[in-house]
Amino acid sequence: MKKVTLLNSIHYCLDGGVHYRQHDETSEISVDKGVIKQIGKNLPKADEEIDLQGRLVIPPYVDAHLHLDYVYTGKNDGAMNSSGTLFEGIARWHDVKKTQTFEAAKERALKGINEEVSKGVQFIRTHIDVDDPKLTGLKAMLEIREQLKDSITIQIVAFPQEGMYAYKGGEEMVEEALKMGADCVGAIPHFEWAREIGEKSIHRTVELAVKYNKLIDVHCDETDDVMSRFVELLNALVMSEGIGSRTAASHTCSFGSADNAYAFRMMRLFQKSGLNFISLPTENAYLQGRQDTYPKRRGLTRVKELWESGINVCFGQDSINDPWYPVGNGNMMNILDNGIHLAQTMSFDELDRCLNLITSNGAKTLNVEDQYGIEVGKPANFIVLNAKSPFEAVRQRADVLASIRNGEYLFKRPEPRYEVEFDAFEKIS
Repeated sequence: MKKVTLLNSIHYCLDGGVHYRQHDETSEISVDKGVIKQIGKNLPKADEEIDLQGRLVIPPYVDAHLHLDYVYTGKNDGAMNSSGTLFEGIARWHDVKKTQTFEAAKERALKGINEEVSKGVQFIRTHIDVDDPKLTGLKAMLEIREQLKDSITIQIVAFPQEGMYAYKGGEEMVEEALKMGADCVGAIPHFEWAREIGEKSIHRTVELAVKYNKLIDVHCDETDDVMSRFVELLNALVMSEGIGSRTAASHTCSFGSADNAYAFRMMRLFQKSGLNFISLPTENAYLQGRQDTYPKRRGLTRVKELWESGINVCFGQDSINDPWYPVGNGNMMNILDNGIHLAQTMSFDELDRCLNLITSNGAKTLNVEDQYGIEVGKPANFIVLNAKSPFEAVRQRADVLASIRNGEYLFKRPEPRYEVEFDAFEKIS
């Protein structure tokens, strides 16, 4: 048996919710065979004991939205996006993916996974473009998911990047991807050639999810066009099927531009359906508002209002150096930092709770709550932050010192040290 000894602070999930507890005395977690056996004080002695010196322990980061088949293609021939818009990014990718090989797709995806895992991510939902007759990226990702299943949880979305109907055969490719083992049905209704066709893609998405018992994650209304309201239809259909909690609406940028009468009516319906929302703060701040002069929209959905209304919302990285976004490195604390600034969710109460946006809220979106959280009986999956409270972790953008999966280290870093340390108090004493 292993026992991890903590001082001062522990953050864990309890009864389906997230609670932050500050301990003045030692708190401990006992782990046996990769499972959390006990949480408390003065637990029995263990074969191995690790003193984390009061560092904050939280469940692993969840990246709820990432494109692992696109990573590190941003500088490829033909990939440069001169306008910085979503639609030019899609046009550039159309050409780039034609030269993609299985080996290259797998190598790049593994590099992206390594980068994310090194920063504390243990759960990833990746959208894989299936508008490809060879399904190259999907085949690579299915293989990776199986090979890494003990180290990281990967969900695959069958995503028709160029449309379910705008791309010839797109609908059939989505269904084939589900048969091959993709976990979620994806769509991009605002990219279809007409509103009616976009609506058709939403209907087909829900039909396929029901038919194959899959989750749903739609690139929904990723546009500044306030008339793009496909989230309304998506919500109605999944509510009718009783699968709202198994459905995510990613982006929903236009909802951030919608008038209040419409927005608040819809939020009542979102509450009823249990629909999940995924916001991509850095990427959408970069892509959206490109046709605006000033005031210039920043591209986020109504994160603050959704959160305050009890509607589940989380953050994701989206891209790492691809035709849509030149930077990105899988650091979810950076995503959180940008998101809470743009969404203006930085009261002291919100700062104490906002880690949820990159942890438990993402787990709820992925429907993995049965295996997620620091609770007795669940897998011993957690990370150690170089901070002693949630507030300090967010304020300091704390680094991840260790990531533990099934009771074993995925990585462990030494505590940061100075060779020469400045001390202002010593200088003036």
